[in-house]
Amino acid sequence: MFRSSTDEVGDTPECGQTWGVSPMDRSGLNETTSYGPASTSSGSSHQSLDDGSTIFNHGASLPRVASGQFHHSLRLGRNNSSLFASTSDSSSHRSRGGTPKQRRTPGSAGATGTHPARTPVTDHTVTTCSSATTTSGASVIVAVVEGRGLARGEIGMASLNLKYPELILSQFADTGTYAKVITKIHILVPLEILMPDTASEKGKGTKLFNLITENFPGVAFTAIQRKYFNERKGLEYIQQLCAPEFATVLMEVQAKYYCLAAAAALLKYLEFIQNSVYAAKSLKVSFKGSEQTAMIDSASAANLELVVNNRDHRSEHSLLGVLNHTKTPGGARRLRSNILEPLVDVDTINIRLDTIQELLQDEELFFGLKNAIGHFLDIDQLLSVLVQIPKQETVQVAEAKITHVIQLKHTLDLVPRLRMVLKNCKTALLKAYYTSLEDNRFDMILEQIKTVINDDTTYLKGSLNMRTQKCYAVRPNINEFLDIARRAYTEIVDDIAGLVNQMGERYGFPMRTSFSTARGFFIQMKLEGVVLPEGKLPSEFIKVTKHKNNYGFTIADLMKMNDRCDEALREIFHMSYVVICKLLSTIHEHIHCLYKLSDAVSMLDMLLSLANTCTISDYVRPEFTDTLAIKQGRHPILERIVGQQPISNNSYISEGSNFVIITGPNMSGKSTYLKQVALCQIMAQIGSFVPAEYASVRVADQVFTRIGVDDDFETNSSTFMLEMKEISYIIHNVSDRSLIIIDELGRGTSAEEGIGICHSVCEFLLSHKAFTLFATHFMELCQLESLYPNVENQHMEVQHTRSGDTGTESVVYTYLLNRGCSEERHYGLRAAEMTALPSNIIQEAKIIASKVSQQLLAKHHSDPETQRQRAVYHLATRLLQTARNSRLDPDSLRMYLKGLKKQYEAELQAAGEPASIDTEEE
Repeated sequence: MFRSSTDEVGDTPECGQTWGVSPMDRSGLNETTSYGPASTSSGSSHQSLDDGSTIFNHGASLPRVASGQFHHSLRLGRNNSSLFASTSDSSSHRSRGGTPKQRRTPGSAGATGTHPARTPVTDHTVTTCSSATTTSGASVIVAVVEGRGLARGEIGMASLNLKYPELILSQFADTGTYAKVITKIHILVPLEILMPDTASEKGKGTKLFNLITENFPGVAFTAIQRKYFNERKGLEYIQQLCAPEFATVLMEVQAKYYCLAAAAALLKYLEFIQNSVYAAKSLKVSFKGSEQTAMIDSASAANLELVVNNRDHRSEHSLLGVLNHTKTPGGARRLRSNILEPLVDVDTINIRLDTIQELLQDEELFFGLKNAIGHFLDIDQLLSVLVQIPKQETVQVAEAKITHVIQLKHTLDLVPRLRMVLKNCKTALLKAYYTSLEDNRFDMILEQIKTVINDDTTYLKGSLNMRTQKCYAVRPNINEFLDIARRAYTEIVDDIAGLVNQMGERYGFPMRTSFSTARGFFIQMKLEGVVLPEGKLPSEFIKVTKHKNNYGFTIADLMKMNDRCDEALREIFHMSYVVICKLLSTIHEHIHCLYKLSDAVSMLDMLLSLANTCTISDYVRPEFTDTLAIKQGRHPILERIVGQQPISNNSYISEGSNFVIITGPNMSGKSTYLKQVALCQIMAQIGSFVPAEYASVRVADQVFTRIGVDDDFETNSSTFMLEMKEISYIIHNVSDRSLIIIDELGRGTSAEEGIGICHSVCEFLLSHKAFTLFATHFMELCQLESLYPNVENQHMEVQHTRSGDTGTESVVYTYLLNRGCSEERHYGLRAAEMTALPSNIIQEAKIIASKVSQQLLAKHHSDPETQRQRAVYHLATRLLQTARNSRLDPDSLRMYLKGLKKQYEAELQAAGEPASIDTEEE
């Protein structure tokens, strides 16, 4: 029925659902080359490729497609399920002089089996338009899939080289220009590109499909049925095929649904065309994120609660919840993708920070922009429905199209206002967006819409309001039949109002007309202090609903009028649809300017949201240097939870001391501090201010975390195995510019093995320049400070108080970080004392623990030579750091260097050396 909610846009199934073969259009044979029967064929044609059954029963091989044969269907027998949907539109290839070519492998005719082996042709001589590399040596096949609905712009890619068994997966958020996808495909120089058939349907390809075919005219394109892009199958394939040495990739991709979907289609296609499968556990599988963004794996995103709170998924206590004050769906999506993939380019980050600073300094701009942005709808979703051509012309389609045009007019009406607000901005980003909004196509489309649509037609909330807007959207005197239908509709609505008034007068009840999408027009009344005759409503009142004293009902005459109303509306929508289709055909070529608008609105919304967060709490603009230095930093999520500023701590990590070991009792705040550092790092890299008094950050290309001690029942991993998998992933992927957070390691096994594993992992990480924060209960690791000059021990301080009355000792947690190793001993036993364990057991445990610790704990003092080397190393790194980053005036610099000299001399004296700086060499 046409009464379906007018505000809704039809949902599309998410990637990974099984899609049936789409019915072929009547004209489809002229546009596409079908590799199989249409779905209208007998049920036997829907045989699944996943069940291992033969794909072609008659042994027919796929013939080579010549450019002149594009409009002929390739007949493969009615009973065969088809993997292929179609190749790309011939015109898009002929215009560039290249046609997708496919052929049988020479000599395959005698091959045994139901389907002769086939590989894509490798004798291309056409050059790609920008890489200028001939594809004669190309042997890479790439599958690309794009998310839909709210996930539009999320790209999954999988590529496999036929000459080298490495499956490369990547998933990233891309902009409307799809620059990252195109760049990645250019780097791969593919032989063939696979995409879902829904992306190239009937020659009306998606923007991504059109860009790929334009940029790679010499590369064969194959459309694969959507159902083969299945993330569950993809994960199963990778689990089956991935070699054990590369198994850590599973942790990385298990939540990357789009690259898994692409992998599923790619591997099924390769199995199909080569008539062979890869041996189990034989493939190298690697995941490569986007180069322009920092890599944060799904486990780390969950550990840090970047977008979801681990205890309550509906809670706003996550980093996204703290920063999200966005007004539009596009802004929220952009903020989310930025948090999961922070920037690595300092210039881009600083441009964002400049913008936020201007928004905070200019109150008029801040509130003006906030007001202008708040009225925008979801432009991405609007754009996607506007560029689609419906297959069937139903009442629902007509109604939806009218809604979309009203939404488009509403959106374009807001552009001049947004332009006005941005007119006198000073920062580069806001100026750039002002320039992009000066595009005359916005005004051109709006003028064309206004020739057909009434000026006062706008998008309103409420089903009746919107129904009225749609009914009277098209101007009068454009279509005579439309005007007649509208007059009829108006008369019926007036009759309904008259009928309700009559009923109210007849029964003496305070009746009023109401409307709902489900019921249409019905009667409502509120009875207060009115006694009903015989305690019930008159019998002609039907479909009665009651809520407290509110009654809702209808009568037979009103139901008949509703039917007439519906009939009139169908006529109105049909006539309006005819007019609107003509309008859309004229504005279609200009509609792509909305991509610019979508980009501007989502970015401005996100930056406003980040600026808004700064107004709620004291945040500071971060600097970007080669040092992570945060003064009085706070945990942003904890600050939101407690509603006041929590205990703040300083953080300092530099190339000279890039490995910090943190010790301290249970519940002293180690985990919170570690997460705080990582969250501040991520906030700085998305272009946000951070919760601190001062912040200097080194850009990290990857953020790794190893937090938590849960068993994983799904993958049958114990606590210890899970720890080892996570640390293995870090070791395989660490770079010199990574930030690594490790909260406990080796606790799932014996103390000796745990210390051994921790020590060896620390030594491996010490060979890199990555910034590492390592929290542990193994005091033995504190000895690393005496072995390596770039290790620094820090601890969470606790205080002991003794009660004057009872003499019992209690522990007070300060949550403050201090230099040095924790002096606390046997704090686990103190925690045990708080429970109901018998005192004799605890006393016995204390005696044994003290004996063992005397044997285990070695002296932490290093020999004088090591201390001297450490002093020299610290002086050298601090001088280097000063030379790189100092912005001090000459007098202040002189004072700072004198301080460095004193510090160095003090360290030498502690080592028993003569304190003369002139005799030392750097």
